[in-house]
Amino acid sequence: MKLAVMQPYFLPYIGYFQLMNLVDTYIFYDDVNYIKNGWINRNRIIINKEVNYLTLSLEGASSNKKINEVGIGKTDKLLKTIELSYKKHPYFLEVFPIISGILNYESTNLSKFVINANKSLASFLDVKTKLVTASELLHNQHLNGQERIIDICKTMGASSYINHIGGKTLYSNEVFKSNGIQLEFLKTLPFSYAQAGVSEFFPFLSTLDVLMNCGKEQTKQYLGNYEYEI
Repeated sequence: MKLAVMQPYFLPYIGYFQLMNLVDTYIFYDDVNYIKNGWINRNRIIINKEVNYLTLSLEGASSNKKINEVGIGKTDKLLKTIELSYKKHPYFLEVFPIISGILNYESTNLSKFVINANKSLASFLDVKTKLVTASELLHNQHLNGQERIIDICKTMGASSYINHIGGKTLYSNEVFKSNGIQLEFLKTLPFSYAQAGVSEFFPFLSTLDVLMNCGKEQTKQYLGNYEYEI
């Protein structure tokens, strides 16, 4: 069984869903410390023909708090920003109702809000992977880093742990192998698509930008645009 563990990211780029689609079980790592200026509550889209951050306002955020202990502010301005930025894009009518539902979600808890956003987009993209929230199922918060990931793999019965290539320095292949777990990494391959309203291509934006420009079916094709590294 292939497993991945990732912090919940707000409207993440396509590589996040590539990993989710690849594994059998995907765990939202919501009971680790909030990281300031990370991707938990923001991502990049095109606003006024330039790349800008779309950021969830937070309440009580601190690096001493867990992600699931942080609150969020109102989201109506974010929804309006998305509407104004993408209303002339080819797949706006297909995608905007999904985004509207995400940003109107009733919870003001950062973890629940972002996890719901990721689940909603995964469902829209027909991702069938089992999605699990760490704090609701696992009780090994006394462990940290690689030790906790290995414990999660054993608890879930995973034979393979897959992470994004950016996390390669965090883990030891020898340690995973000694615990009977194959360690692998996913690398998103470069790709481009027509971005409405701009003259140059801006890569690695939120999946929101891919969906607005390409639609559901073409975006699903990009879920396979990766390679493995061990």
